[in-house]
Amino acid sequence: MSGEAARAYLAAAEAAARRSAGDAPPAPVGHVAVIGAGTMGGGLAMALANAGLRVTLVDSARAGLERGLGTIRRTYEGQASRGRITVEEAGERSALIRSTTALEDAAEADAVIEAVFENLALKRDLFAALDRVMRAGALLATNTSGLDIDAIAAATARPEDVIGMHFFSPAHIMRLVEVVRGRETSAGTIATTFALAGRLGKVPVLVGNAPGFVGNRMMRRRGEQAERLLLEGASPERVDAVMRRFGFAMGPFAVLDMAGLDVGLRARRERGATAVVDDALNALGRLGQKTGAGYYRYEDGDRTPLPDLAVLEIVRDAAARLGIPQRDPDDEEILDRLLLPLVNEGARILDEGMAERAGDIDVVWANGYGFPLDRGGPMYHADAIGLPEVVRRLQGHAARTGHVALRPAPLLARMAAEGRRFTGGHDE
Repeated sequence: MSGEAARAYLAAAEAAARRSAGDAPPAPVGHVAVIGAGTMGGGLAMALANAGLRVTLVDSARAGLERGLGTIRRTYEGQASRGRITVEEAGERSALIRSTTALEDAAEADAVIEAVFENLALKRDLFAALDRVMRAGALLATNTSGLDIDAIAAATARPEDVIGMHFFSPAHIMRLVEVVRGRETSAGTIATTFALAGRLGKVPVLVGNAPGFVGNRMMRRRGEQAERLLLEGASPERVDAVMRRFGFAMGPFAVLDMAGLDVGLRARRERGATAVVDDALNALGRLGQKTGAGYYRYEDGDRTPLPDLAVLEIVRDAAARLGIPQRDPDDEEILDRLLLPLVNEGARILDEGMAERAGDIDVVWANGYGFPLDRGGPMYHADAIGLPEVVRRLQGHAARTGHVALRPAPLLARMAAEGRRFTGGHDE
């Protein structure tokens, strides 16, 4: 399958994803409140203002609010200095953003998007307060990256108005929005959310309410295998190089260093999970680029990742404690074990009805996770390999490593046996 065919497939998949909005009429949205002025909240405020919407940016901490506004101002000034927007446009967009420390000031907004710390109890408390404050019929959206939408909605007396809008950072640039339907989310709420996403120039994909939704749920499977490959003897730079050659802009360990290892640690703690190497690096204060060391080391503020022998020592110690023998996985195995678990988990997601179609999964990965566009996405890539071959490889890796997550998912095995393809039709 050619790169041109893959891109045409993705364009058609995006169009199909947009049709998931349904036939209900969307409510008009001209004023949106954003709760939280951190990196995500500030990005959301800019995305909304860029689309000509009035924004009320709310943060209970005055210092946090001022930092967020300062970042917004510098971003617009930088865009104007580079000629991406005019000075007048920068001023107009900034003027659309009103700031406050009082949640009550959001009361008249047509919609609210919360972007506070990723903690379920905190979000439930916030939505209980929003339920008291927001006008009837307002859209209540959470930007959670994987928490239970129904648990958040249950904190309100209007769960039909609650929905997930999982934006990707930086929110004023990244195109993807996972639109997460809860058990009681109404058709009108879904339609309004799709219309709002479209006005922002985003690509909305409707997904179900399961831990991690679609993208992060699949990413966790890749993360498990990336760490396991380290424990088996592959270096971070070797793993990352294999992924770059496939077409990703960055490998998984460079991405973790850029995002900050403490971000992943907080998410794992929220769901009671561990990652032996990542947890050890966190314990040593190696949080990535911001501390000058993570899976790589960084010198004098330069973001160029440099190999670090100290990481190999940490990995070897962890492998010895776990009784994992060191070996030298080849590049083909590394690529398989980072890509095929995405396919396997994607099959489970489809089987559970957490995504409507394989194309939706590919749109998520192409627009939110950097999957190479000329490869079409993980499910399209699996079809290019051939599902019987995908099953054979997964079975081989599962047998060799003893890792049960590599065993082929039931839907994947059935489709392979029946000669079916994820992206439509049957093999000849």
